[in-house]
Amino acid sequence: MNAAADILASRLGERKPGIAIVLGSGLGPLADEVENPVRIPYGDLPGFPVSGVSGHAGEVVAGTLGGRSVLLLAGRAHYYEHGDAAVMRPVLETLAPLGIDRLILTNAAGSLREDMPPGSVMLVTDHINFSGANPLVGERSEQRFVGLTEAYDAGLCHAIEASARATGTPLTKGVYMWFSGPSFETPAEIRMARIMGADAVGMSTVPEVILARFLGLRVAACSVVTNLGAGMTGSELSHEETKEMAPIGGARLATILKRALAEELFS
Repeated sequence: MNAAADILASRLGERKPGIAIVLGSGLGPLADEVENPVRIPYGDLPGFPVSGVSGHAGEVVAGTLGGRSVLLLAGRAHYYEHGDAAVMRPVLETLAPLGIDRLILTNAAGSLREDMPPGSVMLVTDHINFSGANPLVGERSEQRFVGLTEAYDAGLCHAIEASARATGTPLTKGVYMWFSGPSFETPAEIRMARIMGADAVGMSTVPEVILARFLGLRVAACSVVTNLGAGMTGSELSHEETKEMAPIGGARLATILKRALAEELFS
């Protein structure tokens, strides 16, 4: 194991989580629901990046959620903060050595659909890497040629859909397009994204999906919709709007995830 994984294994003790969840904007409160938590700041783990974005705590929280042992990654670092698409690689590389083989990613996103307003939750079924950056650039092993035809695991996606139905939580499905950020998209870029088949846009997640598949992890991802895309409402976009709206959809997504854990759907 690497140094960070060694530290985590020591701190986790008898805890043996099989699943990890990256908490994006709006999901931070989920970490407070973990029972018997162990909290480790990213700053205490070699190689872990510290996010400079408000709303991203930057700590590992391990414990019990929905009666199941989980590892929560409360906060992420973004490409636009560091200019490095692989900034989350040291974090994800600690998971498999701990026995974790499933990864659920969450994020805040802008909707390109009138029928998916702020507060909605979208299950990501595929993505478009519009930024052109790739976290595996420079990787020397042959494993860098990662197939992404089935990037999003069918079993994990089915579990999220089943949990949404069971809890009566509205859930849409769609394609997520990754823009590098940190500036928001222009109205012309939003029109382009819609033509290309995107349903939501955001500034994260896609590099993590690529890295996770490279590392052999099964992946699912969900977006919390915080706004409609640029030009769709006539109003300017802002990070304040994201922070204001994220908790609404975040609470709905938390309900889905907790039910899926409690019913052992993430198998």
